Amino acid sequence: MTASVALFTADLRVHDNPVLRAAADGASRVVPLFVVDSGIRAAGFVAPNRAAFLADCLADLDEELRKRGGRLVVRRGDVVAETRRVAAETDAGTVHLAAGVSGYAARRERRLRAALAEDRRELRVHDASLTTLPAGALVPAGRDHYAVFTPYLRRWLAAEPRAVRGAPRVIEVPEVRSERLPSAADLGGGGERSPGLPAGGEGAARRRMRAWERDGLDGYADRHDDLAGDATSRLSPYLHFGCLSPTELRRRAERHGGAGAEAFVRQLAWRDFHHQVLAARPDAAWADYRPRHDRWRRAPDAVEAWRAGRTGFPLVDAAMRQLRAEGWMHNRARLLVASFLTKSLYQDWRIGARHFLALLVDGDLANNQLNWQWVAGTGTDTRPNRVLNPLTQARRFDPRGDYVRRWVPELAAVAGPAVHRPWRLDGVDYPAPIVDLDAAADRFRRARHG
Repeated sequence: MTASVALFTADLRVHDNPVLRAAADGASRVVPLFVVDSGIRAAGFVAPNRAAFLADCLADLDEELRKRGGRLVVRRGDVVAETRRVAAETDAGTVHLAAGVSGYAARRERRLRAALAEDRRELRVHDASLTTLPAGALVPAGRDHYAVFTPYLRRWLAAEPRAVRGAPRVIEVPEVRSERLPSAADLGGGGERSPGLPAGGEGAARRRMRAWERDGLDGYADRHDDLAGDATSRLSPYLHFGCLSPTELRRRAERHGGAGAEAFVRQLAWRDFHHQVLAARPDAAWADYRPRHDRWRRAPDAVEAWRAGRTGFPLVDAAMRQLRAEGWMHNRARLLVASFLTKSLYQDWRIGARHFLALLVDGDLANNQLNWQWVAGTGTDTRPNRVLNPLTQARRFDPRGDYVRRWVPELAAVAGPAVHRPWRLDGVDYPAPIVDLDAAADRFRRARHG
């Protein structure tokens, strides 16, 4: 009997998983393997919120595999050494792996391929598992990636994604040692977690996906920037951990049709866009994609006020408090608080990116870092000097102030849009604004133009 290894990384699902499907189709027995990778912890990427969510995902994945006669095999240590050891113990001829886009993923793939080759085993890497199209599938003439979203989107929409594959009906696992399923603490998440974390796992993901398709998708085009309405899908944590297939999401939305579905599919295209940028420029995780030679200010007190949601601008503060409470933040709010940090306070975008990665359940290098760079004007934005004024954003996207009242309890008694300017109100105990917005915008523009 033949055996293969399906090495799970950020694809923690059984439905439409090219890695698991190819492993099951290519051998009579499959080892569904997850390695609690010491390299991830050493890189400082472990965060309590993501560890808690990941523990849920692994428990759910094990349950789904058991429904099909299998189980999740867990090992701890160096991912290459442990995968090699499992392949040898089960005499697996092939290891299947989803293609990643980070520098770490590229190094992992190279190391694993070389180690398996020494044992006369094969590594098969599957594109379009973590994204709808392979990262290098669309390139402009003479370039290795698209640097501007709109032309990428045109090509992306015209490209046919792969077919959606169902989950294997039966998975037979050979005899092999497994450690117990890890808890959040085992995964390095022993610190304080956000109290409002969602449940992780493919089961929760598919329930949310179906509810979103039924109740939210049609109105998405008109309501996705409504901060108080909370009308986004909230599927990003499940996409980050691969509990949902982005290809399946795209296919379902396109089949659903309408303006809301088109707007939602555009967000999936943005996700693919950022992944193809990082695949081509892995150093963009921490280095400016387009250097502007910024001389970022040092203002630790202002940065701490931003982190704590005590800037004096209630919309900024509400967003930062939502992040701490839920490990998630509305996308419009992410743009706003990033602009405030980098352009109103003129602080290095990496400060904000690190803070987000410490809390976001959906935090990954491609989307987090490149969105921060986009806002900071060091990334792919074709208008790098735009500044988002929090008062203007409040008038447009929280006109009644409901979002602020939800997350800033000390202003809950202030009615209507007056909540956005507490410094004008008598008897309201709230921090004064830490920056003059107009003066800050002028300073930023002068700094950019030398």
